[in-house]
Amino acid sequence: MKPGIAKGHTAKVSVTVTEEMCPAFAGEAVHPTMSTVSMVYYMEWAGRQVILPFLEEHEEGIGASICIRHSAPAPVGKLVTFYAEATDVSQHKVVCKVWAEHDRACVGEGTFTQVISPKQKIMERIHAMR
Repeated sequence: MKPGIAKGHTAKVSVTVTEEMCPAFAGEAVHPTMSTVSMVYYMEWAGRQVILPFLEEHEEGIGASICIRHSAPAPVGKLVTFYAEATDVSQHKVVCKVWAEHDRACVGEGTFTQVISPKQKIMERIHAMR
């Protein structure tokens, strides 16, 4: 990784909740609010924004773990902002505190860990799994 990333480095992503982000199973909509799956997606995206400026050309980040709690609804039409803050940084791993909020509540929070690895090693591992 390039120098500069440190504890406290932050990133954010804001999105407006759409019907496509709502929970649905077997084609059946559950309720008109952001699904946990969608929330996790945007938390990972915010975490990725933390590492992107520091990746070398030959490196890539890999999501290694995420542990979150979904604590409040985000209805369709609501603007939700997702934050990631680096809390543990090493040459090959970045752990971020992640959280999502809108104007009325904290929607969820947790941690997201990314491993930094050479792209070639990642591709070798993927090919080995075929």
